[in-house]
Amino acid sequence: MTLNRRDFAKQSAAAGAALALTGAVGALASAPGAIAAPHDGGRELGYGPLVEDPDGMLALPAGFSYRVITHSGVTSLESGESTPSNHDGTATFAGPRGTTFLVNNHELKGPRSKWKHPVPLTEGLVYDPAASGGCTVVEVHRDGRVAEWVGIAGTSTNCAGGRTPWGTWLTCEENSDLAGENGMTKDHGYVFEVDPLDRRANRDPRPIKAFGRYDHEAVVIDPKRGHAYLTEDASKPNGLFFRWVPPHGFEHGRGRLRTLADDAGVLQAPACFDSGGRFVDDLSRATAIGTVYGVDWVDVPDRDGRTADVREQFAPGQVTRARKLEGMWWGDGGTYIVSSYAREESPGTPHDGQVWFYDPRRRTLTLKVLIGVATGFDGPDNITVSPYGGLVIAEDGEGTQHLFGATDRGRTYPIARNDFNDSEFTGVVFSPDGDTLFANIQDPGIMLAITGPWRRQPQR
Repeated sequence: MTLNRRDFAKQSAAAGAALALTGAVGALASAPGAIAAPHDGGRELGYGPLVEDPDGMLALPAGFSYRVITHSGVTSLESGESTPSNHDGTATFAGPRGTTFLVNNHELKGPRSKWKHPVPLTEGLVYDPAASGGCTVVEVHRDGRVAEWVGIAGTSTNCAGGRTPWGTWLTCEENSDLAGENGMTKDHGYVFEVDPLDRRANRDPRPIKAFGRYDHEAVVIDPKRGHAYLTEDASKPNGLFFRWVPPHGFEHGRGRLRTLADDAGVLQAPACFDSGGRFVDDLSRATAIGTVYGVDWVDVPDRDGRTADVREQFAPGQVTRARKLEGMWWGDGGTYIVSSYAREESPGTPHDGQVWFYDPRRRTLTLKVLIGVATGFDGPDNITVSPYGGLVIAEDGEGTQHLFGATDRGRTYPIARNDFNDSEFTGVVFSPDGDTLFANIQDPGIMLAITGPWRRQPQR
């Protein structure tokens, strides 16, 4: 199905007319005062008020509890070396005999000497021996035993990443230093695949250069079409939301991405337009839940960004940008996308945020959640789709940090509060059976498993 600006404008006009006649909530509906929509403290949504933790780690609703899975400087890898610090994006995978595997990014930037607990340079798993980041694989047994080992090392600033439909992890470098910059010996700014269940598959790491070289944040794969969607956390100019279209005849699967040629497929950036067919330069222009933009896709001239960063290769009016694009998660037939700021940058700008939904069939972006100071939360970052309805979002804002839920109408409710320090939450993800919510306190690097009376949430 193709969508052009004229057709989209006609569809939007029809939807708007139907809305005016019926009063129903339609595609162009907005929630009055959405940016200040209050959460309700758990009286209708959520699980009730948060209870202070006597151990000073994690405040949770009554009936919930947590367990520390890994803790940098406290727990150790199989090799005896410390768990690396700065936990970030995480995914879970079902293992044999009821075990749960997790791949955990470590957002460590710059030379190894900068960090007390970098990712160890495990033989055969190193891309650039000068870089401090990478991933670890964590195995949690049903009896509570935990094992941890390196999945990839020698990468830089491994941020949100994403899970593939075939059961592997794509780790993203949110740093595009070239060889010779900041002590690096190889080029960075790439995506790498990590297999949590096959250690041999991770040997001799190779970047997926077809996805482009820039400050990667997150990635998802459309399981039906095979497209990859990627976010870029960058500014001046603001970053982009990308689509990678695989070459004709390419079939996804374990280890297949690393076989791609550097220029395989097509990398594209979005050009959004509103219901009147007018170009939208930045997603921060949307201020109402329910805003819908049509999306065209524009080919990236030089995906490896050798002479100019990818986002700088477009003239004004060519592509739509967003300030601080963060986490993504596939669900409901499309991808949820976080823009951590919902306003243009200026001194003292509140760290409001947006959650968008991209529908690949309709080629539309819909604003699902607006998060502002009046909601009690700000700075949305990592995100996951909850098996109990709606979304769970990790906060990276100002002041106290939370995990919070959001319904499909944009209402929010608290799930957890960081009582340990002021570090952001990262890596929010449910176990394959939905019984456990895993999340990280990024600094110093603590992985937590949260259990309790999870239940279906009303989507109001």
